[in-house]
Amino acid sequence: MEMISLEKELKENSYPGRGIVIGRSADGTKAVTAYFIMGRSENSRNRVFVEDGEGIRTQAFDPSKLTDPSLIIYAPVRVLGNKTIVTNGDQTDTIYKGMDSQMTFEQSLRSREFEPDAPNYTPRISGIMHIEDGKYSYAMSILKSNNGNPAACNRYTFAYENCVPGEGHFIHTYKCDGNPLPSFEGEPKLVEIPDDMEAFTELLWNSLNEDNKVSLFVRYIDIATGTYETKIVNKNK
Repeated sequence: MEMISLEKELKENSYPGRGIVIGRSADGTKAVTAYFIMGRSENSRNRVFVEDGEGIRTQAFDPSKLTDPSLIIYAPVRVLGNKTIVTNGDQTDTIYKGMDSQMTFEQSLRSREFEPDAPNYTPRISGIMHIEDGKYSYAMSILKSNNGNPAACNRYTFAYENCVPGEGHFIHTYKCDGNPLPSFEGEPKLVEIPDDMEAFTELLWNSLNEDNKVSLFVRYIDIATGTYETKIVNKNK
């Protein structure tokens, strides 16, 4: 698979929706993830990321303007031991509970499908990072309608072992802007993961569409020790 420019990919797509990047830093020492949200409606744009224990959650920036919290208020990131879960919805909790009960990442998601937001039927995208004894692997999942038909759910899981330094994968909810919004297609995209967390955060935030971007989360986890650094950027301040 050809490595694409994440900067170019984001700048040329005004509405990828919500996106997850997972990979390994170029020097091989850090497990890296990023998650961003975008919005077209006032309700979707009225959000910020806040830290919540070892993870994060979304909350309304102006609670008086919150109309429907069902699909926009959730915990995108949770940590279960040596596993970090990153998703675009409340399936974070589904994965956490499932894996805590000895189910696999894929098994945990069997009880879920795409979001019930007709006519878009937004895909549920999820990621799991596993660090143990100096080894690092990750997986990504997308649950989406069958070409816009809500009668069928298509399930895809992509697992990456022995992660190569400097490489990562990017998956997002929508192929591009539209009405209805077309779902992401194909495998997660191969992208470059740098060592510099600050530079990576700036690249992502500055490449997202200015009108539609809402919040960004970036985390670099030391594979040897499990310690991590987190960056959160919110448009609403």
